[in-house]
Amino acid sequence: MIVLASNSPRRKELMRFICSSFEIEPAEIDEGIEENIALDQMPEYLAMRKAEAVQKNHPDDIVIGCDTGVFINNMMIGKPSSDRSAFEILKMLSGKIHRVITGCAVCKGDKKLSFSQVTEVEFFPLSDEEINEYIATGEPGDKAGAYGIQGRGALLIKQIKGDYYNVVGLPVALLSRKLKELA
Repeated sequence: MIVLASNSPRRKELMRFICSSFEIEPAEIDEGIEENIALDQMPEYLAMRKAEAVQKNHPDDIVIGCDTGVFINNMMIGKPSSDRSAFEILKMLSGKIHRVITGCAVCKGDKKLSFSQVTEVEFFPLSDEEINEYIATGEPGDKAGAYGIQGRGALLIKQIKGDYYNVVGLPVALLSRKLKELA
């Protein structure tokens, strides 16, 4: 059995590209930033912590942990805490290129592997009115970087370089290959 250590509806939907049968068990871990981990390695580090936490309940299964971060100006941007926070994040991303890094970890028994996928995303320059209209949709609230590329956030994006599904939250092609490696 495969267990996805995530409660993300987007990851659940994307996992169906890889396999039709899997379980969901969200990991309960502290997602605070560790000072001894390089910032761009945080998603992979957190993904492994999530996978290991859930693996305790599923020692004989394949457990997949994931974490997605948005990075700009040597900062990792998480989910907004409020509409004001979403506005500030989107204003920071406006007209600029940022990186989306999704870390994945796969554990089965004593076998563990982890990897990261990086996608560059460039936003159009955004007016305050455009940002406020987007925030009014309610979409930014539960997403790293305060936008969803798979929803109305697509209207903010000028271009991407890399894996689209990575920005959604699960690099399906690379994960599928890594699962085959583990098997």
